[in-house]
Amino acid sequence: MKKADVCSPKKNTVSVCVLASGSCGNCIFISDGKTSILFDAGLSGIEIEKRMKSRSICPEKIDAIVVSHEHSDHIKGVGILSRRYKIPVYISPKTYESASPKLGKIDSIINFHCGSGFKINGFKIHPFPISHDAVDPAGFTIIKNGVKVAVATDLGKVTNVVKEHLKGSAILILEANHDPDMLANGPYPWSLKQRVKGRCGHLSNFESRDLLMELNHKELCYVVLAHLSEKNNSRKKAFDTVSAALSGRNVSLFVADQAKCSQMIKL
Repeated sequence: MKKADVCSPKKNTVSVCVLASGSCGNCIFISDGKTSILFDAGLSGIEIEKRMKSRSICPEKIDAIVVSHEHSDHIKGVGILSRRYKIPVYISPKTYESASPKLGKIDSIINFHCGSGFKINGFKIHPFPISHDAVDPAGFTIIKNGVKVAVATDLGKVTNVVKEHLKGSAILILEANHDPDMLANGPYPWSLKQRVKGRCGHLSNFESRDLLMELNHKELCYVVLAHLSEKNNSRKKAFDTVSAALSGRNVSLFVADQAKCSQMIKL
């Protein structure tokens, strides 16, 4: 499989970098060189700044933070970054109500609703409902310069709504949380195992593979596997399982990391 280019964002392109992904923190950077957006900010502000710097991303140039749901691994750094750099936060009303005690004071809150698209400068963003144990969780499609990026993590079930929104994506950031055998034989208590594999939990490697088999379209160029469990999965298991869905297709497959940034993907 071909490798993605490592580059700084340039005008009239779309650049994507997964700054962190996993149960300890999630953050995705998307830019067209003029407008830059963070989808979630689930690490400390200092750590997110450090990771942005490692990819030559200026925190002062971030135009918005878009929040998917209220779990701490998605919002930990939202409040501090918003206050420090005066970044508006896009969030659904229910998610904001649940998350506000952890976010602290934010000067600019802009509400969105799942199912209704909105714009951030030239980016067309469409939040769609996903199945997860949060009050109003959202996946996202992001379109700019004819490039469609989709983010589908933290979902326990692939619904028809999810499949419909992921169609036509050029870059897909997709959850591959656990290997079922590792989860069954791992250290989690029974109740947590049931939660992870339930319809409001997280997708397994095999469920991600099966979804990709259905999304067999010519537009797809890059797939990034995200939100891997540190205890119930491995990068090799996720890659080997999901890559079967891409055999014979000109699609690059990467596995996002909790401890370091992904490569910068540019289209």
